[in-house]
Amino acid sequence: MKMTFRWFGPGFDSVKLEQIRQIPGVKGVITTLYDSVPGEAWDAGKVRTLKELAAKNGLEVSGIESVNIHDDIKTGNGRRDEYIENYIKTLEVLGKEDIHMVCYNFMPVFDWTRSDLAKPRHDGSTVLAYDQKMIDAINPADMFGNLDAKSNGFILPGWEPERMARIKELFAAYEGVSEQNLFDNLVYFLKAIMPVCDKYDINMAIHPDDPAWPVFDLPRIITDKEHILKMLNAVPNVHNGITLCTGSLGTNPQNDLPDIIRACKGRIHFAHLRNLWHEAPGKFEEAAHLSADGTFDMYAITKALYETGFDGPIRPDHGRAIWGEVAMPGYGLYDRALGCAYLNGLWEAISKANPR
Repeated sequence: MKMTFRWFGPGFDSVKLEQIRQIPGVKGVITTLYDSVPGEAWDAGKVRTLKELAAKNGLEVSGIESVNIHDDIKTGNGRRDEYIENYIKTLEVLGKEDIHMVCYNFMPVFDWTRSDLAKPRHDGSTVLAYDQKMIDAINPADMFGNLDAKSNGFILPGWEPERMARIKELFAAYEGVSEQNLFDNLVYFLKAIMPVCDKYDINMAIHPDDPAWPVFDLPRIITDKEHILKMLNAVPNVHNGITLCTGSLGTNPQNDLPDIIRACKGRIHFAHLRNLWHEAPGKFEEAAHLSADGTFDMYAITKALYETGFDGPIRPDHGRAIWGEVAMPGYGLYDRALGCAYLNGLWEAISKANPR
């Protein structure tokens, strides 16, 4: 495996590349053109600049998260084919720049949902949290304002102000789009891009829905083993795979994470590893990566990845806000650096005890 760190690029991230390079074991960054507009083809020069910035700090660009998908592709309406062609052009740019993994999602309207971005924990840190009862009491149109108030001044991925200004329009676009419609549109998209993925050996790694159930009556299609296997089998190309995100799949305690890993052997192209603490059904908060701090057995999860031959990029996912750091919620330096050290330790112990 290759330990990596998410970095949002210059001007968007409080964490600097020179800090990331000092985290033991981190070889690369997972980044994006954060100011790109969904549906537009990416500029090769901008991608090259990201690579050069990383290289100057002894790091590589290990993958892109995300190349966002235009809503017309998800709904199957409007200019879908035009936006797919632009997506293919972007993949060509990435392939020519020797970038071979793209994490993306197919969630309607909201990329992820939380009811609180700074819930105080027992240890004095603050974390992202979710309470279904609180979500049920919120008007979707008010969600952005509620989250933006605790964003620390950062633009939240998937919650860009210009996108949220169109919230009513977005909800209207998804009226009548069923789970099956959304799934069919995903398959249509994947079949269209597989030739360019084959040409440049680009692994598409879909991110699970977060949380793993419908929110505001919007359909969700990447929520559990059954739905994931349905998607993998619908487009049985090795370049069509998943991002194994423990935090997203683990929002539903019924999801057996090691079992999902084993069921998806060979089709996991990227891994987000983090922990959650479940208080009640539909109510959870994010935790430190350490198994004992949350609900997940991080050793069993890491062991399943190792035993199935996973050799792609891993990154610590959302961290706590600790030691007075002010950063994009979930994406500070300190706790994610601790997560890197912990995950690297797990991997070393597992690999030495079970040499391949």
